[in-house]
Amino acid sequence: MSQKEIQRGAEAEIPTLINTIYEEKLRFYPREKEQNLRGRKLIKGKEIPFKLSRQGISRWYVTDVPPTPPDAVHYNWSLFVQQIPGGARSGRHVHQGGLNIFILKGQGYTVVNGVRHDWSAGDLVVLPIIKGGVEHQHFNPTDKPYRWLALIYNPYYKIMGKTFEQREASPFWKEPPAKQ
Repeated sequence: MSQKEIQRGAEAEIPTLINTIYEEKLRFYPREKEQNLRGRKLIKGKEIPFKLSRQGISRWYVTDVPPTPPDAVHYNWSLFVQQIPGGARSGRHVHQGGLNIFILKGQGYTVVNGVRHDWSAGDLVVLPIIKGGVEHQHFNPTDKPYRWLALIYNPYYKIMGKTFEQREASPFWKEPPAKQ
């Protein structure tokens, strides 16, 4: 085969479609860098209300999913605080693990894949990374509320497929009214 035939064959394989994903990255990364340089570096807890979800009562400081403050830096971490009143429990759900929970105040226990683990203020609960996910639920058997801080490294969740399934809602959860 001659050099001209090889060259013509290579030219014929050049696609005409534009890689819009790559082009978007070229536009996005400089914006993200600028936001990280100029974005908020201090997020005050008193500015973020505790809100109710199927999993319980929590305050999300940062996450890779809105409502992270739009003027904040871009985060690879999600960080939130959960509190559970005395005598109550969280919802029960499954995800792939890798969650770190630091107990700020109170005492209680977490059931991980059917095994109870007692904890109190100052303890660290690390949910293991297990194929198929880790089922867990948090309990407060005392008459005083507890509060803990959770830290999730979002890139791990992304490469592990973001397994997530809510199996039981918090007893405080009420479905929001249907939109009209």
